[in-house]
Amino acid sequence: MRRDENDVVPDGNSFTRVGYPRAYPSRNVGRGTIKAHKTAAQIAQMFGVHPTQVGGWKKQALAGLPDIFGNGREQMRQQADTEKDELYKQIGQLKVELDFLKKRSGLID
Repeated sequence: MRRDENDVVPDGNSFTRVGYPRAYPSRNVGRGTIKAHKTAAQIAQMFGVHPTQVGGWKKQALAGLPDIFGNGREQMRQQADTEKDELYKQIGQLKVELDFLKKRSGLID
C-alpha cells in the first residue's frame, strides 16, 4: 500500500497520526462499508485505519443519506428565496437613493 500525508508516520519512539481529509471517508471507506462486500476489518486493513473508525464513518454516511436525497429541493428553494429577498432589498435601497439624488439635483420638486 502506498503511503501519503494521511498515514500514520513514525516520529521518534512513537507514531504521529495525521488527519484524513473530509472527503476521504465518504469517497473510499464509506462506499465499501455500505455495500457490505467486505467486513469492516477487511476495509480497515485495506485503507490502513482502525475498524472502529470504519464503523464511525459508516454511521456518518448512513446518517447523512436522508439529507442528501431528501432536502435537496427544499434547500435550493430556501437559497433561492433568500437570494430573491436580498435582491428586492437592494432594489428598494437603490430606488430610495435614486429619488434622493433626483430631489437633490432638482429634477423632482
